[in-house]
Amino acid sequence: MDLGLEGRRALVAAATSGLGLATAQALAREGSRVAICGRSRARIDEAIALIGPGTVGIVADLSSPAGASAFVTEAIAALGGVDILVINAGGPPPGTFSTTRLEDYERAIALNLLSVIAMCEAAVPEMIAQHYGRILAITSVTVRQPIANLIASTTARSGATGFLKTLATEVAPLGITVNSIQPGYHATARVRGLVGEDLSQLAADIPTGTLGDPGDFGALVAVLCSDRAGFVTGAAIPVDGGQSGGLQ
Repeated sequence: MDLGLEGRRALVAAATSGLGLATAQALAREGSRVAICGRSRARIDEAIALIGPGTVGIVADLSSPAGASAFVTEAIAALGGVDILVINAGGPPPGTFSTTRLEDYERAIALNLLSVIAMCEAAVPEMIAQHYGRILAITSVTVRQPIANLIASTTARSGATGFLKTLATEVAPLGITVNSIQPGYHATARVRGLVGEDLSQLAADIPTGTLGDPGDFGALVAVLCSDRAGFVTGAAIPVDGGQSGGLQ
């Protein structure tokens, strides 16, 4: 199926590993021109080797709104515009209410909420001018069903979900869709950092009996960023193997 992504200019934040890298690879396979960012030039170059020639790599620190905005601005200049913005960032350290300090929340909000707003502020005017755009934020299934030791991440990303839902209604008449995708446990370094190398028990707690495959996740993101998904906006979509138990 032709997704209509050939030649589209796609910005994928925090794409040197994990779900961000898988997303950039999927978009590149569909013919999109891709720009990525990361904190390390060495890791960016390693990712570009996996994504493909022509990928633009930008050193950026998404932990501040200024760094997030700078990535989008530089990527737009490099690609000559933006059609797709995939918002992504690493998660804050684990912590419970009793172990998480106020300053930990502040850092989490800067990374997982304010960076989202900053990237949208930098990209949306370009999309409005061309009457076309796809914005998709990678958040977390904890927004739907909180996990006790990820309280700062859940708090910040819940705010981002509300922001994106509100933005979606405002820009829908202008040809721009805005969605979020909520990954559960996938076989990534982030998950291994949270639970260790033995993922068997984690998989046993998921109805499908397996962790998610990052490649499958990237392919789904590509569909949601495509012309075929033009009627999908304001959605927050869980991709968790059925692990979250809520009806919504």
